[in-house]
Amino acid sequence: MLNKVIQIGRLTRDPEIRFLPSGSQVTSFSIAVNRNYKVGEDWREETYYFDVETFGNLAERLGKQLNKGYQILLEGQLRQDRWETSSGEKRSKIKIVADKVSILSKPNSNSNNSNKNQSTIGNENVELVEDEIPGISADDIAEDIDNEEVPF
Repeated sequence: MLNKVIQIGRLTRDPEIRFLPSGSQVTSFSIAVNRNYKVGEDWREETYYFDVETFGNLAERLGKQLNKGYQILLEGQLRQDRWETSSGEKRSKIKIVADKVSILSKPNSNSNNSNKNQSTIGNENVELVEDEIPGISADDIAEDIDNEEVPF
């Protein structure tokens, strides 16, 4: 079976950091992903919100680097948590467990910090997290975004 998710979205809140009993770090955050679609002659936008978790070294790095408003590209898988409330009701929640994350842009693009890993997509600065998406460069992402066609 295949369980693969690739999303580009913006963080809706600062990451939350917690630790497992083993001492491994877990970093949790939410992203907003927009979908544009056409109804008649009008374009509409719909926003979806997804909860994301990362573990281990990636969680440690992202917990330090990310803040609300950052735009990221993530790759991971869907996971469903299931539990039963104290009153016996069954509950479930689906989240994304990311294993690769790239920072595409910061919330404030007026930053004067220079970084050797920055590139440009359109008018936005791009800061790629090293070695997180092997074989994909900022230029590849920019080309994909520029050449994106709406299938309907």
